[in-house]
Amino acid sequence: MLRSSIAAQLYTLREYTRTPEDLKSTLNRVAEIGYQAVQVSGIGPIAPELVKQYADEAGLSICATHVSWDRLVNDLDALAAEHKLWNCKYIGLGGLPEEYRSSQEGYRSFAKLASSIAVTLKEQHGLQFVYHNHDFEFERFDGLTGMDILLAETDPAVGFELDLYWVQAGGASPVEWVRKVQGRMQVVHLKDMAISGRTQQFAEIGEGNMNYGDIITACRDTGVEWYVVEQDVCQRNPFESLEISYKYLLGLL
Repeated sequence: MLRSSIAAQLYTLREYTRTPEDLKSTLNRVAEIGYQAVQVSGIGPIAPELVKQYADEAGLSICATHVSWDRLVNDLDALAAEHKLWNCKYIGLGGLPEEYRSSQEGYRSFAKLASSIAVTLKEQHGLQFVYHNHDFEFERFDGLTGMDILLAETDPAVGFELDLYWVQAGGASPVEWVRKVQGRMQVVHLKDMAISGRTQQFAEIGEGNMNYGDIITACRDTGVEWYVVEQDVCQRNPFESLEISYKYLLGLL
C-alpha cells in the first residue's frame, strides 16, 4: 500500500456531491485531507466532463466507480467511454440486483451475465468489471454461499471489490477472503466495525475491532492496487471520518 493508492469513496460524502458546485468543493476538501484518488459513486447527476475537470483541478485521480446494473446491461458502450474519459479502469457494481439473491440458480444466472459484460469490457475496451459485496452473499444455499458461487462460476474477467466490513458482517474472515480472490481483486473497500451496546456499527478504520494489521498485510501480499476508504454511515462529520481513516492507514504504510 502506497500513500497514493489510498482513495476516498465519494458515496461516503453523497450528501455533499449532489450539484456540480458541491462536487467541486468536496473534491478540493478530499484533496486537502491528503487523498490523491477517489471512487466515483453516489454523485450527481453531473456531466462526466465536469467530473473529470473538477477531479483534475483538485489533483485527484478517479480509481474506480460504482454504476447501476441497468447501465451495465443497456448502456455499456457509453459507460465505457465515460471511464476512458476519466482514465478509470475499474467499473464497479455496488450490489447484486435483488432478483438474483434468493437461490443458487439466481447467483448462477447473475454470474453468467456478469461474465459476459466483464469479457466485453476487457476485450473491447480494456476495462475491468469489479463486483462489490454486502453481507447477504454469505447466505448459504445447500451448503454454498452466494460468494462461493460467484467466485467459482464467474469468468476470470470478473474482478472482486471486497467490502471487508460486509465480509465480517456476513460471518466470514476478511483475511481469508482477500486471499481467496487473489489475482482477481485490484480494488478493496475498507471500513471498520465497532460495537455499541449489542449492535454493530460502521466506524473509521482503527476505531473498531477489525484486525487491520493482518488485513492490510493480506492485501499487500495479494497485489491489491487501490485501498478505498468508505463509511456508509458516519457518527460524525463524514469529512472528519475520512480524515481519521486516512491518518490510520498512513500509520500502516
